[in-house]
Amino acid sequence: MHTGQHHDDTLSAIFFRELGLPAPDVELGIAGGSNTSQAARMLGALEPVIARAAPDWVLVYGDTNTTLAGALAAAGQGVPVAHAEAGMRSYDRSMPEERNRVLTDHLSTLLLCPSPAAAGNLAREGVGQRADAGVTVAVVGDVMVDVALRAQPLARARQDLVGAHGVAPGGYLLATAHRAGNVDDPARLRALVALLAGVDGPVVLALHPRTRVRLEAAGLLDVLVGAGVRVSEPLGYLELTALLCNARAVLTDSGGLQKEAYLAGVPCVTMRPVTEWTETVEAGWNTLVDLDLEAARAALAKPVPTVRPALYGDGRAGERVLEALEAAG
Repeated sequence: MHTGQHHDDTLSAIFFRELGLPAPDVELGIAGGSNTSQAARMLGALEPVIARAAPDWVLVYGDTNTTLAGALAAAGQGVPVAHAEAGMRSYDRSMPEERNRVLTDHLSTLLLCPSPAAAGNLAREGVGQRADAGVTVAVVGDVMVDVALRAQPLARARQDLVGAHGVAPGGYLLATAHRAGNVDDPARLRALVALLAGVDGPVVLALHPRTRVRLEAAGLLDVLVGAGVRVSEPLGYLELTALLCNARAVLTDSGGLQKEAYLAGVPCVTMRPVTEWTETVEAGWNTLVDLDLEAARAALAKPVPTVRPALYGDGRAGERVLEALEAAG
């Protein structure tokens, strides 16, 4: 089921095309509005779909409004919930993603963790500790690794996609920003612009639709362009991955891109004060700078680590998810 939360073609439909995925069986077309109203509309629309399907499980992924709505709709009908990417924590409850993932974990019967650290987070919260609760915690790895290990070698070779942005492999920074905490607050939005305009570029900014609206409303988009930032429309998976794999470093507030940068062996500078992907920070490949320009400059000047352990599995997480579901009955 596709709720429609990510409805822009470059953030949704293009993934199905480029990754060869079948079209969703059900498309709900629910987008826009506040996090609360969006989740409420999803919950109302998902309930009858789940009732008709009468599934053995409802499998949800990640930390979106869709994730929580799917878990609530299933649990309300007594259908067991399996949560892929369970146990991730930034411990910042001001983020809707953190609230979504915590609540989903506590609604789930099968918790599919991307790393031992994620399973440790669940243990500290007491999730799955009661034998009579029928809750299973399994470390399966991250299914995003499965995709990245297949797609990144092909994308890395697409240097034509890099050149189309007027930059050369290894000679630019890739940037993305979309978190509400960064773009909805006017003061933080100005700090974000100052950071992107102030680092030693060139910078290619793949501009999320939400961020474009905020920048244009604040009159800040022209500031970025005037500073030499190469502003693009949202990018499809292949083009974004090509830019990622060939970048000198990444500047982002995205959780997924932090992880994909690590998998690509590209240093990441995270424009947030905390992250759920703490292992990438501990390994030295990711630096948290919030929106501090000088901290970002210092992070970009650090030498690239020489060791990059397999933190999130070996590319067979999807198989282990299936095995865990079959074992759970």
